[in-house]
Amino acid sequence: MASMCGDSLRISIFGQSHSPAIGCSIDGLPAGIPIDLDRLQAFLDRRAPGNSDTSTTRREADAVEFIAGITEGHTNGAPIAAIIRNRDMRSSDYSELRRVPRPGHADWTAAIKYGEHRDVAGGGHFSGRLTAPLCVAGGIALQALEARGIKIAAHIAQLGTEPITDKPLNPMELDEAQLDAIAANPLPCIDASVAQRMHEAILQAKSELDSLGAVIECVAYNVPAGLGDPMFDGMESRIARIAFGIPGVKGVEFGEGFGAALMRGSEHNDPFCMQDGRPHMATNHAGGILGGITCGTPLIWRMAVKPTPSIGKPQRSVDLDAHRDTELTVRGRHDPCIAPRAVPVAEAACACAILDAMLTSAGTQRILQGDIDEPR
Repeated sequence: MASMCGDSLRISIFGQSHSPAIGCSIDGLPAGIPIDLDRLQAFLDRRAPGNSDTSTTRREADAVEFIAGITEGHTNGAPIAAIIRNRDMRSSDYSELRRVPRPGHADWTAAIKYGEHRDVAGGGHFSGRLTAPLCVAGGIALQALEARGIKIAAHIAQLGTEPITDKPLNPMELDEAQLDAIAANPLPCIDASVAQRMHEAILQAKSELDSLGAVIECVAYNVPAGLGDPMFDGMESRIARIAFGIPGVKGVEFGEGFGAALMRGSEHNDPFCMQDGRPHMATNHAGGILGGITCGTPLIWRMAVKPTPSIGKPQRSVDLDAHRDTELTVRGRHDPCIAPRAVPVAEAACACAILDAMLTSAGTQRILQGDIDEPR
């Protein structure tokens, strides 16, 4: 399975939804980066299941255990190995899925590719459970980036079939009040009234044995200009490569994204101006990236998260053994909307991609350790 990503920061994710543990290895981090383990655990807690009425009832502490790579609160230069033990599993809920694939899930494609040896319990390696170790890697990356002044924030920008829309994150500069609001509201939204409406919409879908999708906006502030490359290693490609590894993500856009197709060039182009003796962009329709390379304005991207495919309503499927149509009612415990717990996952994906690009750029390992000044 292709469960690895990164060029200089190489991340590998392992485990299944109901295996004894899940985890990751992280290779390529220089020695000496301080890691606040309490902050890292608090970040993981934002994604952990069972903590709200909009989440699955499966309860996991998601307590991370480091096997290697961290000594006395700092990276030691060796690959980091971390595990999260699975505790609350009910594998019997998934016993019939070898025979009857769930619509919208990877049960059928897994059967084609891996045959009888596939793990169906909880979705196996295809499960959103595997975003927990991604958040371990991302949480470490976030701390490494924040030490260099880079801050990443995300929120639910839009939710539901009759879209409920939150205010956008500031496209030009970090607004700490927005981040405080996201942390304080019952769902990760800037506007408290929007958070309440989204909460009610999720519970309504849950009561109807259904689910909802959403759009998550993520912005990275104070990203230096010059990261990324043209063509296939641009920052868009680096972020999208990880974002599309998040189960349930069906679309990614940057800046105005698909909205750019509805604009004229005179509207979409970001004018340049001199500020403090250096070129700056007066607007940020590009989302902080031109030609695959960061341009110094905030990096803005969004990901579309599909409605949770595991729903309580009866659905049409097939019996693979009997070779006939059948009806399936999904058992198990599932989120009525993935988005609230996917917000920190978006931040993790963004942080991993940016840190990887920084480590790939010449000299940036020394920059991260503070040995030399950042190039201007």
